[in-house]
Amino acid sequence: MAVEITNFSRLLLLSFFLVLSSTSADNVTYDHRSLIIDGRRRLLISASIHYPRSVPSMWPGLVASAKEGGADVIETYVFWNGHELSPGNYSFEDRFDLVKFVNVVKDAGMYLILRIGPFVAAEWNFGGIPVWLHYIPGVVFRSNSEQFKSHMQSFMTFIVNIMKRDKLFASQGGPIILAQVENEYGDTEKVYGDGGKLYAMWAADMALSQDIGVPWIMCQQYDAPARVINTCNSFYCDQFAPNSPSKPKIWTENWPGWFQTFGTSNPHRPPEDIAFSVARFFQKGGSLQNYYMYHGGTNFGRTSGGPFITTSYDYDAPIDEYGLLRLPKWSHLKDLHKSIKLCEHALLYSEPTHLLIGPLQEASVYADSSGSCAAFLANMDDTDEKWIVFQNRSYHLPAWSVSILPDCKTIAFNTAKVRSQISMVDMMPESLVASKTIEEKGSKGLQWHIYKEKTGAVEKTDFVRHGFADHLNTTKDATDYLWYSTRLHVDEGEKFLINGTQPILMVESKGHAVHVFVNEEIIASASGNGSDITYKLETQVPLKAGKNDISLLSMTVGLQNAGPFYEWVGAGLTSVKIAGLDNGTIDLSSNTWKYKIGLEGEHLRIYSNGVDNVKWITPSLPPKNQALTWYMVVVDAPKGTVPIGLDMKYMGKGQAWLNGKAIGRYWPRKSSINDKCSSSCNYKGKFFPDKCRTGCGEPTQRWYHIPLSWFKPSGNVLVIFEEKGGDPTRITFSRRRISKICSSVSEDFPFVDLENWENAVRSNGEGRATLHLACPENSSISSIRFASYGNPSGACGSYQQGICHHPSSVLIIEKVCLNKTQCTIPFLEGDFSKDFCPGITKSLAVEAACN
Repeated sequence: MAVEITNFSRLLLLSFFLVLSSTSADNVTYDHRSLIIDGRRRLLISASIHYPRSVPSMWPGLVASAKEGGADVIETYVFWNGHELSPGNYSFEDRFDLVKFVNVVKDAGMYLILRIGPFVAAEWNFGGIPVWLHYIPGVVFRSNSEQFKSHMQSFMTFIVNIMKRDKLFASQGGPIILAQVENEYGDTEKVYGDGGKLYAMWAADMALSQDIGVPWIMCQQYDAPARVINTCNSFYCDQFAPNSPSKPKIWTENWPGWFQTFGTSNPHRPPEDIAFSVARFFQKGGSLQNYYMYHGGTNFGRTSGGPFITTSYDYDAPIDEYGLLRLPKWSHLKDLHKSIKLCEHALLYSEPTHLLIGPLQEASVYADSSGSCAAFLANMDDTDEKWIVFQNRSYHLPAWSVSILPDCKTIAFNTAKVRSQISMVDMMPESLVASKTIEEKGSKGLQWHIYKEKTGAVEKTDFVRHGFADHLNTTKDATDYLWYSTRLHVDEGEKFLINGTQPILMVESKGHAVHVFVNEEIIASASGNGSDITYKLETQVPLKAGKNDISLLSMTVGLQNAGPFYEWVGAGLTSVKIAGLDNGTIDLSSNTWKYKIGLEGEHLRIYSNGVDNVKWITPSLPPKNQALTWYMVVVDAPKGTVPIGLDMKYMGKGQAWLNGKAIGRYWPRKSSINDKCSSSCNYKGKFFPDKCRTGCGEPTQRWYHIPLSWFKPSGNVLVIFEEKGGDPTRITFSRRRISKICSSVSEDFPFVDLENWENAVRSNGEGRATLHLACPENSSISSIRFASYGNPSGACGSYQQGICHHPSSVLIIEKVCLNKTQCTIPFLEGDFSKDFCPGITKSLAVEAACN
């Protein structure tokens, strides 16, 4: 036994020093087992953080949280359409300062995976490819089109040269250890015929010719050439195998949640299932796993794709959209990473033995000649727990779980046993406060300024044509908005004018949304949804005798971001008819239509700091439920350092800006009350996006993230463009704060101190079990809402006492924790004795409030 501990200690120290030396690399290669960095095989945990989906002031904190959570690597796409604004016109400012982001990762002592693509999909507008490229003759995206390949190569070379210039590749001593060309092309390749294969191989050869000194990867590319590593993207990749035995098993996208579209409920993936998928991947020979996303962030401005992808890209990720840790997901995965890292040497320097120990139970053992040994015990049964015998010892395996034994004896971690604190997050409303700069002028309270957008294209017209122009081919995505206007004459003798009925307007469109105006009054709206962008609208239309101006404001809500030939998917009106007239149904589709691209307010740049040039109206109260209205108000910054969201629940649909920076599209569109939502989620069994949802019948997105760095102390100009009507007086800021915390610990599962693993091994796993509570910085535990030592039941927010309950539970916890930022309570010691309630498996559950 002493020899085993000595060997294990040596390996543990070796792993520790390897981690310390991982802040830079000079040589990155690979073999069948893993990446080899400076001559050593490495087991790596990666975290996706997309630089333009947050802001530079957030980058260091996000990267630090990922590192604290056990990640070695940060992964990001490179967003072509955010950098090359027009051919040869490059921008790397602010959120798109790629070099600055890579250096933040470098300064944190982490590696980086640069997925250049440059097609990214990523629920990002147009899949990351510039819209202008579509209008260059002969270009077909992601094909053997010479024009496309020429522009793609130019951009990739430009990015590579910038990285080389700043010595950011590992071969130059920088943090970049892998680069990616193309993205998820394998399932699309065959659609492009023989040219698809030619393009994929050209892309790989072009990438290799860049001579960056680190390996290239292609995800979901089943026929990747010999010198490029093909990788897996999925909820589960344990069964994935690379297309060559000389390549390591890499998982580029493990989805810990899912994206949202306006009008749908909120998807959630349980931390137990994510941990299960990761443990299975490493059990089956994986060596590098990346969470997509680890921090999802925000689709600021008009960057969301889809269509209909929400402005929030939270993704139910371990770090939420606002930068707060999502607990227990972040901390459960942190413990998982620690336990896997304890197995690193055994996993990478030995070949596994896989043993079936039951119909759906499997053990995998990694043991090398140095004495290092690690084992995984998996129960793939999604219903029943099992007791199994492994190496003459009995082990309890919960359903759908993996136990990790870094010494082949002691369970360090089980994926189904969440030991981490749970945090409940609230959005606390805070009224808009008039800026001091306004108050000094004698204004009382908020002073709203109004600019009424002109309706239709009758007065100002960009062009006229018979029939319908495609929306996208007309706007080229310079704006969401395109006006279609025509005029209809109604005779005074029309029967509907006499009998009081109204004709029916029938509209069909390729998408995405429309507002219908008749004689400058809004009468109806319609839109597609995340699964079908086309829509039909039928509505009564209040026509009058004489001329009637019919104007339809067609809107896009993010462009297509994936799929074969996706750049050819159009938008806009396809049919407009009016039924119920004396002469039957009139088809207006072939009428003469006047077109206007964009809004007057956009042309005036009403959202920028040049708002003084606009002729604002300043009413005593802002009008409510008024379509096509720009609102402007000058406010103070919310106090404190808590993240801020803009509450738009009582508005209709539109866009918002603060100090000229685009917050994004807002649309508190509700999901169906008939969607399948539940208050709890069964983690057992394979996950899919509709498995665990909340928020049925509620707005998909109510709050819109405003980074704190966008605020000035006072004089903040908030501009809202409302399309169809809302109540601006009910707009508020909301502070995103952790209001409640919960934690529990039980004796039904052996406690192992991962921070002091060697001591835990010496004591045969008998660690000092504790319950830990921690409020955010600058707050403290203000009350204990629930505490029970015994056999409590329920979950955070709904704990209940069991038949066994220590009557002093609350008093004991209050004595240790009240008015402290954090506290630790020993379990099965002192006041909470093992002798209490003999014969009952005891637990301690606590819910506390932070203030």
